[in-house]
Amino acid sequence: EIVTSVQRVTDIISEISAASQEQSAGIDQVNVAVASMDEVTQQNAALVEEAAAAAESLTEQADELMNAVSVFVLDDEKQHLNRPYLKVSNG
Repeated sequence: EIVTSVQRVTDIISEISAASQEQSAGIDQVNVAVASMDEVTQQNAALVEEAAAAAESLTEQADELMNAVSVFVLDDEKQHLNRPYLKVSNG
């Protein structure tokens, strides 16, 4: 009876050891996933900064383009200025 009890305790300890190893492997997987998420989050933050800088640059370029084309007068503006102009038709 004592031998049987000792064998049961040994089996239980083996099961506990196996469960602990599985838990440890699971925790390692979680750590890898968290590290990967952290890396992706940092990459996303860098991309957001780059996108913000690009948006600012595009805004500046749009302003420069507006200034560059502001020298041109549209047909309806020419009518207000009472200047003769040549109208080109497609037909």
